[in-house]
Amino acid sequence: MTEAPAAVRNLLRVRKPHEHSRVTYVELFFDLVFVFAVTQVSHFLLAHFTPLGALQSLILMLAIWWVWVYTSWITNWLDPELTRVRLMLFALMSAGLLLSTSIPRAFESRGLSFALAFVAMQVGRSAFATFTTPRSEPLRLNFVRILSWLVISGVFWLAGGALDGTAQIALWLVALAIEYTGPVAGFYVPWIGASTTQDWSVEGGHMAERCALFIIIALGESIVVTGSTFAGIEWTVTTFGAFASTLLGAIAMWWIYFHIGVHLGSERISQSSDPGRLARLAYTYIHLPIVAGIVVTAVSDEQVLAHPSGHSNIEVTLTTIGGPLLFLLGVLLFKRAVRGHLQPSHMAGIAVLLALIPFAPLMAPLALSIATTAILLAVGIWEAVSLGAAARSPVE
Repeated sequence: MTEAPAAVRNLLRVRKPHEHSRVTYVELFFDLVFVFAVTQVSHFLLAHFTPLGALQSLILMLAIWWVWVYTSWITNWLDPELTRVRLMLFALMSAGLLLSTSIPRAFESRGLSFALAFVAMQVGRSAFATFTTPRSEPLRLNFVRILSWLVISGVFWLAGGALDGTAQIALWLVALAIEYTGPVAGFYVPWIGASTTQDWSVEGGHMAERCALFIIIALGESIVVTGSTFAGIEWTVTTFGAFASTLLGAIAMWWIYFHIGVHLGSERISQSSDPGRLARLAYTYIHLPIVAGIVVTAVSDEQVLAHPSGHSNIEVTLTTIGGPLLFLLGVLLFKRAVRGHLQPSHMAGIAVLLALIPFAPLMAPLALSIATTAILLAVGIWEAVSLGAAARSPVE
């Protein structure tokens, strides 16, 4: 696409009736940074598996997801095929790589580097959208509100990055609270008020596809962990069993999300009278536990492959059950948002996973992994069969 002179057009996507805006190659290129970021978070959790380490990992995961999903909103509004928008994404990639490489020591010597990279991405991206959008465009005032909130949260990010220990964690939690409250509050700013979801002219099909691609990123990280760990251990019947179980678990997660949910979400948001509201709920907030569940499961996969025998310790129990539990809970809420009701198969899967907790310490890691994988497979099969039967039944 040839970019028109700045005086002739702005950088917003051109919306065509009854046609989805496609995900561009530069957006996929941008996502590569987050493949690395998700891997770094899972490795951080594995190396710091304590209550404090879990809290720190949560902070990192919340930050990584938020900076990615905000960029997806911006590229839903701005046209990534235009040169200036592409250059903005390349600048974000550079900061994102610094952000990712800071993760292992984000609560040690690289806290300020992490904060600087995060704030540069959040504030820089929003400032770009604000100052390249004409005053006549309704979205410009929304960009001003978003920028105002991110500047305030940025102060807490930078202050926390300059400190360490409890003070750092407290300040970063305040920063996250500001950022995650923003969309719910309509990014309210004194004198100019708040945005409504009707103001967020979101292209639903594009948003659904972008979030689905992040699920692919997280699942891809799980596959990488499985492959790299399996390549470095001795191959026995037991380790082959662990390899099969972890791989089938990733396949089951893909099936549960993509076989039914992703298409329903795309159709629902495209047909919604208020797509901004649905995008805020289903794709901005609810997708977070889905991604977190996949990341935690990847940590479990690495532990199960490395030590498939013996009894499951607390780390194996929490990750092997907790990962699928988070994933199913997230998908359950997501499908509730797009379908209007709760999936019985998902609720049953969550109940069985919870019932498995008392028995986990008595089971070998491989046996526990096989059990949770079997539960995920059963959920996927149950849903596919039940919805297939409903589709074949005559209309009353």
